[in-house]
Amino acid sequence: MSAENGKYLTGVYPGTFDPITKGHLHLIRRASRMVDKLIIAVADNKRKGPLFTYEERMSLIREDIANMNEKGCEIEVQSFDNLLVHFARDVNASCIFRGLRAVSDFEYEFQLTGMNAKLDPEIETVFLMASEKWQFVSASFVKEICSLGGNIEEFVTPHVASKLKEKFST
Repeated sequence: MSAENGKYLTGVYPGTFDPITKGHLHLIRRASRMVDKLIIAVADNKRKGPLFTYEERMSLIREDIANMNEKGCEIEVQSFDNLLVHFARDVNASCIFRGLRAVSDFEYEFQLTGMNAKLDPEIETVFLMASEKWQFVSASFVKEICSLGGNIEEFVTPHVASKLKEKFST
């Protein structure tokens, strides 16, 4: 799936993934069909106060990727704690994938994309609209539902659901 010019295409799909949801997995599957290599870039963003440690999030993602059917390319999970465009440049990525669920996502992503283009105009941002099935799923909602004893099985894989329930049972 190399580009017409023979260039090997690497894409980055960044996020906090606290936790990874089926919506994230759907976007990963779609993005993996557009590049030769996809790097899931896990942000070590302590400002967001994640429920899962950085190591736990990496482990959950790796397990979900290992169990994923229909991967379009090699998928790797890496961490980053610097500017996204710097990380993308360091891994020779030509594009950054961003998921959009709603107009409010677009407004934020539009500003972020403009800033990233100023910082590195060689790296393109590719927006993927969430499918109708996953439009309203967010990691924040999943955590809140789980913390209140609700059923989250529809929104995350079984092992992620199990880990979430463990977190809220202590």
